[in-house]
Amino acid sequence: MRVPLLDLQAQYSEFRDEAEAAIRRVCDSQWFIMGPEVEALESEIAALCGVAHGIGVSSGTDALLAALMAYDIGPGDEVITTPYSFFATAGVVARLGARPVFVDILPESFNLDHEAAVAAITPRTRALLPVHLYGRCAEMTDVVEAGRQHGIPVIEDAAQAIGARTDAGEIAGSLGDCACFSFFPSKNLGAFGDAGMIVTDDDELADRLRTLRVHGARPKYHHQMIGGNFRIDALQAAVLGVKLPRLEGWTEARRRNADRYRKLFAEADLGDLVVLPSDRPGHIYNQFVIRARDRDRLRDRLSEREIGTEVYYPIPLHLQACFSDLGYEPGDLPNAERAAAETLALPIYPELGEARQRYVVNTIADFYSRPRDSRA
Repeated sequence: MRVPLLDLQAQYSEFRDEAEAAIRRVCDSQWFIMGPEVEALESEIAALCGVAHGIGVSSGTDALLAALMAYDIGPGDEVITTPYSFFATAGVVARLGARPVFVDILPESFNLDHEAAVAAITPRTRALLPVHLYGRCAEMTDVVEAGRQHGIPVIEDAAQAIGARTDAGEIAGSLGDCACFSFFPSKNLGAFGDAGMIVTDDDELADRLRTLRVHGARPKYHHQMIGGNFRIDALQAAVLGVKLPRLEGWTEARRRNADRYRKLFAEADLGDLVVLPSDRPGHIYNQFVIRARDRDRLRDRLSEREIGTEVYYPIPLHLQACFSDLGYEPGDLPNAERAAAETLALPIYPELGEARQRYVVNTIADFYSRPRDSRA
């Protein structure tokens, strides 16, 4: 049996006709940049998040970059964030000449240690940038309160978390001063290429972001600030508009798959050899990430059995070569370093099905039932 990490073709069959009709609609209009398709998507995403504004941009990375630019973050400034995330989270900070300040993660959720983040605030701190990793909301209450007390914006990196909620039921995108989403094809709501969105309740910030995404021009050819080409394509907005009504159903399917994994792993009785992600009601499972003993050997075995996996992320950001000048050393942020050595993402896509999940779990159980020297 072959079990890919993600099967976009299986999902595409559900909405092929509607997507192709939407693409034809854009082609017939010849309105490829901005326009009504983009405006409709912006309104729908903002409504989903319960905020006033959505600003469509070219990618999740550019969403983060534009948000930092909107707050005039640059050389000499510090941005507190997590070392355990996709590179863009810290990369955009460095691109602007600012310094990413990494604090450790919470081992149970893999998200930013909110208490450590608050303690790390200095007079140089210009933003707090928590990440809702794998589709689970970070602990935000203390971070948001600290931001208000110090006059520091809280920018949610919600790239993996569209529709995710806190334990109290608050939705990602409504928690900080603004939030940044990615619609990369592998996300729960994925485009047919790169696309992103910034959402906010701040009218002034939204206006500034709309100017920044068109090279800082308002009106055209009159540049009020230095921005970038951060516009979302109308084709991507049209496709996302077709997929958005299906998001809730796809999320529920991912949650059912997560529940089934828990049942199957309980039956396998692997003890502490495999630690599953915690069961939270607002988790949307962009990834289903386990901690596994002998992780790399296990991954090799799963690959041999044609089961797709991924390590998100093998090197924490504070130990990446490009950040060596920041002065971090191995052991500085032990929870992130341990996660990088132990975590493994298993298939969780909505169309997965029980037979494939059972095959995944049985293969893992078989691996651990063998003597250690035969697991290679």
